[in-house]
Amino acid sequence: MGSINTAISRRTATLGMLSAAGAAILAGCSSETSGSGSDAGAASSGEKYKIGILQLTEHTALDAANDGFCKAIEESGIDAEIEQQNAQNDQSACQTIAQTLVNDGCDLILAIATPAAQAVAGATSDIPIVGTAITDFAASGLVDDNDAPGGNLTGTSDMNPVADQMDLLQQLIPDAEKVGLLYCTAESNSDIQISMAEEELDSLGIGYERYTVSSSNEIQQVVESMVGQVDAIYTPTDNTIAAGMTTVAMVANENKVPVICGEVGMVQNGGLASVSINYEELGRRAGEMAVEILTEGADPAEMPIGTMGADECDLVYNQETADEIGVDVSALADEGGEDVSA
Repeated sequence: MGSINTAISRRTATLGMLSAAGAAILAGCSSETSGSGSDAGAASSGEKYKIGILQLTEHTALDAANDGFCKAIEESGIDAEIEQQNAQNDQSACQTIAQTLVNDGCDLILAIATPAAQAVAGATSDIPIVGTAITDFAASGLVDDNDAPGGNLTGTSDMNPVADQMDLLQQLIPDAEKVGLLYCTAESNSDIQISMAEEELDSLGIGYERYTVSSSNEIQQVVESMVGQVDAIYTPTDNTIAAGMTTVAMVANENKVPVICGEVGMVQNGGLASVSINYEELGRRAGEMAVEILTEGADPAEMPIGTMGADECDLVYNQETADEIGVDVSALADEGGEDVSA
């Protein structure tokens, strides 16, 4: 197949900031925000709000979503105390933290990633919840319908442009006959994306096989088992794989197996390329929804889940990885792609 026919929205400054997102969160979002933004006072009513944030784990995409949310809160001008909590990819910790945030009397809770949102939703049906970095809210049982959530939870979806990612794989590895689909079985969002990838690969006439892990401890062994069995690897926006992407890249790149990734942070950490959601923008939109709920009385039940179209995504590649494994990515630069190698 020829070059990807996707309109790519460039956000060079944002992508350059992703690797520093964790530091930005701690610096700008750990305690209180007040009316210092350009819209300061526009949303402020003199009321002080308490916002709890439950993030599933630390990796570039989720950190960037967190950062974008906090920036939206700060720029709104509202007076908000923000409590940051990270579950370190532990589901039981998610449940404990969720209950703590509810008991602390938060006015709104941000849940970053599907397991975090499921934990918070199980802890309260009264406090407004905004989720982000969640692939399919309805399929994950978080809302009745993505267009009409029907409860106390809404947010922004990171549903991937999977078809464009499969086209990208075929463009860069045109002779690929079999693709290894790598994901964690504990993440329902990943299963949704893998099923979508299988449909696209069927349409392209490319074979595939699922390779799964149940925890980060299994990543190296599973990737090693793929060597010699597949011509390329595809991994979606899977939190476990994203957090362990350096391990994936270590094995795959040494054995010259290209990895097409679900998002930019995974490419920065050694993957080959992606058509990627911009997670800072995704989090910012979630923050804007939170401001509407807190200051305008917007009802989460009536707020459709926000999405980003393929034309809003970023075409990214890692030139260092491409050089190491011997894949020509020059066409991506010609198409406006960005090299995000360190």
